[in-house]
Amino acid sequence: MVVPLRRIFAASVSLCVISLDAALAQAFADSIPEPDFVVTATRSPLAISQAGSAISVIPGEEIEKESPKSPADVLRRVPGVTVVETGGPGGTTTVRIRGADAGQTLVLIDGIRANDPSSDAGEFDFSNLSAVDIERIEVLRGPQSAIYGSDAMGGVINIITRKGKGAPRFSVGVEGGNYGTKAGRAAVSGSEGPVSYAFSTTGFDMTGFSRYGYRIGRIEHALTSPLEADGAQRLGAAGRVAVALSPNTEFEIGGYTSHNKADLDNDAGFDALPDGPSSTRQRLYEGHARLTQKAFDGILKSSFLVSGSRMDRDYRLIGSYALPSLYWDEYGYQGDRLSAEYQGDLKLGALGLLTLGAKVEEETLVSTTRNVLPFETPTYDNVDASQTTRSLYALHQFSLIENLHLSLGGRIDDVEGGDTFGTWRATAAYDIPDSGTKLRASIGTGAKAPTLYQQFDPFSGTADLESERSIGFDIGLDQRLADDRVLISATFFANRFRNLIAYEMAESCRPEQIYGCFINVNRARTSGVELSADVDVVPAWLRMKANYTFLEAFDEDTDLRLARRPQHQGRLGLIITPMPGLSIEPSVVLVGSRFSSPGEGYELAPYGRIDVYADYRISDTFSAYARAENLTDARYQEVYDYGTAGRSFYAGLRATW
Repeated sequence: MVVPLRRIFAASVSLCVISLDAALAQAFADSIPEPDFVVTATRSPLAISQAGSAISVIPGEEIEKESPKSPADVLRRVPGVTVVETGGPGGTTTVRIRGADAGQTLVLIDGIRANDPSSDAGEFDFSNLSAVDIERIEVLRGPQSAIYGSDAMGGVINIITRKGKGAPRFSVGVEGGNYGTKAGRAAVSGSEGPVSYAFSTTGFDMTGFSRYGYRIGRIEHALTSPLEADGAQRLGAAGRVAVALSPNTEFEIGGYTSHNKADLDNDAGFDALPDGPSSTRQRLYEGHARLTQKAFDGILKSSFLVSGSRMDRDYRLIGSYALPSLYWDEYGYQGDRLSAEYQGDLKLGALGLLTLGAKVEEETLVSTTRNVLPFETPTYDNVDASQTTRSLYALHQFSLIENLHLSLGGRIDDVEGGDTFGTWRATAAYDIPDSGTKLRASIGTGAKAPTLYQQFDPFSGTADLESERSIGFDIGLDQRLADDRVLISATFFANRFRNLIAYEMAESCRPEQIYGCFINVNRARTSGVELSADVDVVPAWLRMKANYTFLEAFDEDTDLRLARRPQHQGRLGLIITPMPGLSIEPSVVLVGSRFSSPGEGYELAPYGRIDVYADYRISDTFSAYARAENLTDARYQEVYDYGTAGRSFYAGLRATW
C-alpha cells in the first residue's frame, strides 16, 4: 500500500502545478468559517448555536498574545483541558482533555492528523507547535472517534492556520526578554483573482534554565555546583495556496513544518547524573492537497484529500547509572503517515445534511539505537514496521422540530492485520426561543488502535494488542444574558475507559522481556464539571473571561487517582481598555494538587500563577506590547523534579499593514 499512496501524493502535487497555470478565471465561494461557526464538530461548517457537542473556539487575536516559546499555554483558556510542560519551553508538552491520556487526544493541523506515529502512545508533543499565523483553534471535547477515528477518545484539537482573503496583509514582529529569549515572526496573506495565499514563519531562541531542579529548594540546597541552563530553539513555517478552478471547484495545497531543538535533563529516579548534557532534535513535516467540488447546484459538496507527514526525532542521552561510569546512547525515531480520503456532504433539504466518507491511511515506524559509551556500537534497527487502516464513516444532521438540532454518526476502522472497531456518536441541541438558552447533550464511543511501538518494539511490544475503548456523555447549558453581554456555560461529563494499554510485567510477556511488556489490562473512569463565563462588564472598557474544571479521574483497578490530572483548575482573565489603543490583560491560572506519577506517586502542591499582558497601538501599523509572566515568582512543578520559570518579563514590537 506504500507505493500507491505515494504515487497518489506525487500526482496531486503535479496537478497543483497544472492548476496554478490553468485556473485564472472565476472565484470559488469562500469557505472560511465565520466567527459564530465551527468546522470540527461535524467536519463541515456548523453554527455554534446548533452544536450539540461541547466545543470552544480560541480566536487568533488571543493566540497572538501568548508567548511564542510556549504557544500551547493558550489552551489553558479552555475548560476541561490540562497542559503539562516538562521543565520549560522546548521540553515535552502534553495536553489532556477531560482526564483522557495525551495519546487519546487527536490533534489536527488544518484538518490533517498530526499525532506522532513514532511515539509509544501516539501523542502529539506540543513543543512542536510553532506560533505560525494561526487563525483559530477549535477544541472539541468528548469522544469523537465516530467522525475522526482512532485517538479521538478524549476530544479533538484542530489548529487552523490563516487562509488568504482580500488585499495583501503583512505582519512582522520581534520580541525579547528574560532567560536570553529572542523571538520573531512574519506573515503574509491575501488573494488576487482566483488565487488566495497565506505564508508565515516564526522562531525563538532561549538560553533557558535547568529543567532538572530549577527553583526547587530541596534539590538546589543539596547541590555542590550550579545547575546548567537548558536552552531551546524552534523554527516553524506554514503555508496555504488555493486556486478557484471554477465557481464550483477549488484546489488547495498546504503545509506545516516545525524544527525543535532542546537540551534535556535525565530522570533523577533512574540516573545518577540528572543534570547532564542530553539533548533532542525533532522535525515535523506535513503537507496536503485538497480538491473541493460542488455539484448539482451545490447539493453535493465533494472533497478529495491527500496528505503526508513525517515526524523525525533524535535523542542524545548522556548520564550515569552509577558514578563515575557514564553512558552515551543515541536513539532515532521516524514516523511517517500517508493518507487519502474522500468526504461528501449531501444536502437533503428538509431531511438535513448527510456526510459520507472513506479513508485509507498508512503509518510507518523506523527506530534505531547506537551506543557511544561505555562501548561504541554501530547503529542498528529496533523497529521497522507499518500498518494500514481503512475507514468508512457517516454523519446525519437534521432537525425534528424548529430549534431542535440532532446528529447521529458512526464509523468503522479496519486495521490491516490487527483490530477492527466500530464507534458511534449522537448529539442534540435545543434553542429555547426568546430566552438566550441552549440545552445540549452528546453521547458516543471512542477507540484507539495500538501504536506501532506498542506492537513491535522488540523490548516491550506485543503484536496482538486490542484497541482501547471508551464510552462517554455530556450534558450542558449555554446561557446568554443582558443583550448578549454575558455568556455562561456549564457542562457535566462522564467517561469510562476499558482495554487500556499499559506497560506491566505479565505472564504473556516473552521470556526476553524481563522488565515487562505492553498489555490490555487497565480500566479508568473520569467525570466532572466544566464552567466558563464571558462577561462584557463595562462595554469598551472592561471584559472578564473565566473557566473552571472539576475533574475526578481514577484507575478503576486500584481506585487511585490518575497522574497529572488536577481535581481543580481554572483561569480568570480581565481585558481592561482604559484608553483607545491601550489594552491591559491580567490573568491568574489556578491548579490544584495532583500526582506526578501513577499510583499516586509524588504529590505536587497546588499553585497560582499571575501573568499580565499589555498592548499599545502606536499607529495603524505599529503596536508595542509587554508581558510579565509569573509576576509573584511562584515556585511550582508541573512534573516532579522539573522546574518552571520564575518572574520574567518580555517586550516586543509588532507591525501590520
